[in-house]
Amino acid sequence: MAKKEKTKLLPLRVFSLGGIDEIGKNMTVLEYGDDIIIVDCGLGFPDDEMLGVDLVIPDITYLTENIDKVRGIVLTHGHEDHIGALPYILKTIHAPVYGTRLTLGIVENKLMEHRFEVQPRLLCVEAGDTVRLGVFTAEFIHVNHSIADACAIAIRTPQGIVFHTGDFKLDLTPIEGNVMDIARIGAIGNEGVRLLLCESTNVERPGYTPSEKNVGRSLEDIFSKNKDKRIVIATFSSNVHRVQQIIDISARMNRKVAITGRSMLNIVSAAIRLGYMNVPDGVLIDINEIRRFKPESLTLVTTGSQGEPMSALYRMAMSAHDKVELGAKDVVIISAHAIPGNEKLVGKIVNEMFKKNVTVLYDSLVEVHVSGHACREEIKLMHALTKPEFFMPVHGEYKHLICHKALAEEMGMPSNHIFVSPDIGHVLEITESGAKWNGTVPAGKVLVDGYGVGDVGNIVLRDRKHLSEDGLIVIVATVDSRDGYIVSGPDMISRGFVYVREAEGLMEQTRAIARDVINECLDENNHDWADVKNRIKDALTRFLSGKTGRKPMILPVIMDI
Repeated sequence: MAKKEKTKLLPLRVFSLGGIDEIGKNMTVLEYGDDIIIVDCGLGFPDDEMLGVDLVIPDITYLTENIDKVRGIVLTHGHEDHIGALPYILKTIHAPVYGTRLTLGIVENKLMEHRFEVQPRLLCVEAGDTVRLGVFTAEFIHVNHSIADACAIAIRTPQGIVFHTGDFKLDLTPIEGNVMDIARIGAIGNEGVRLLLCESTNVERPGYTPSEKNVGRSLEDIFSKNKDKRIVIATFSSNVHRVQQIIDISARMNRKVAITGRSMLNIVSAAIRLGYMNVPDGVLIDINEIRRFKPESLTLVTTGSQGEPMSALYRMAMSAHDKVELGAKDVVIISAHAIPGNEKLVGKIVNEMFKKNVTVLYDSLVEVHVSGHACREEIKLMHALTKPEFFMPVHGEYKHLICHKALAEEMGMPSNHIFVSPDIGHVLEITESGAKWNGTVPAGKVLVDGYGVGDVGNIVLRDRKHLSEDGLIVIVATVDSRDGYIVSGPDMISRGFVYVREAEGLMEQTRAIARDVINECLDENNHDWADVKNRIKDALTRFLSGKTGRKPMILPVIMDI
């Protein structure tokens, strides 16, 4: 009898559309044949060059081109850099979304602010559950992080297990819930992990990340030493365990707790509704009620730990909050570490509060924050438990990825089994014979500005930068092309270039040059207004650059009657 031929397996393609060589915007894609699954769908925040931009989300061109293949989106946890792009992505990708209760509770709140032609399908899972998505199965495994209900995900594929850690740390004394499920991770490692995708945020830090309980002890000490002062605490809204500790300490010290800041209110209300937070009766009050109580009997929990303009803490620091006026009788605790790039924003509000004689405490002065991310020894533990054949570091700037590669080599992994992606969109292809880079997919940044998604690109950003640096001059002229003369103007409007009243001579010279160019074009019977405008721009750019050393944006407006 003829031996049955073994079915040849297709390659497994793994690539990131975000979270590589950057902090935030995490999104990983696995593709096998006609099936695609997505792990996380996060947003990023604009850098200094992205003037006026609110948010940055992944470019999903490849997913929309292969929309019929997308079987589902699995979420590791409820932080913005892992779920924040969902309201925008789900308008195009109508795949089911799987996440734990708190994660989906936060997602639901976000989706309520948007309209959808096809209502998103949110499917709740628990740690230990497995879901089938085409040829893939995804198992959710409990890990510790700075938000409840965080999971790693073991994805079984025809080419073996891909283990995605999500964000994690090893907290042996968590505030609530269990320690990271080391036993299950070890069992999956014994089963055989083909590819490990492990976060890299804290890979440069030696040792272990301290327990969240350390923050509780430090806060308790601060509360005890400041019984005669109002306490204001700014922290990440998603850190429900820390907010729970703040509420518990306040209750023990007979303080009322008021919450301010939209994201804080949304997440705390979701956490209470879903049973992730317990608030004793009578402790929580509305921010509008704080005038009824003595300041020293109040704790305010607020957003703004990253110095975000118009956040609640920012408005307090700038005396723009309608309910809270800070002064010498206040202690402000910034219970968070500044995300890279936000140091100046945080420093600005700290300086403003010190000017108001406010006592300000932050993590470089006292232990009021611990990270939610694994340090080197915890990352080593994850590698030891999973024993992967291949490894791709994720979730970090390029320096973090390279440092993580060196750590894996220290643990004995061959260098040619470690794949550091030089940028998002590079495809790692896994076959029975091994793994290699094989091509790229479209990837990049889509900018969200107000209600506009993707309508602000490099050209618009370049114009904004140009305007911010050199200003704008508008030249308006009305001409009669038939008879060949200027009816009125040219009139000049200057914004951000020079103050017209103090530069009348320069403006008059500029006006004269524009007039000469228009007359020259009319004498030539040149009615190509685009060409006329370009000639005005060129002439004025040369003149103003020579006179001032600056090159303002020049916008000619020609009206032909």
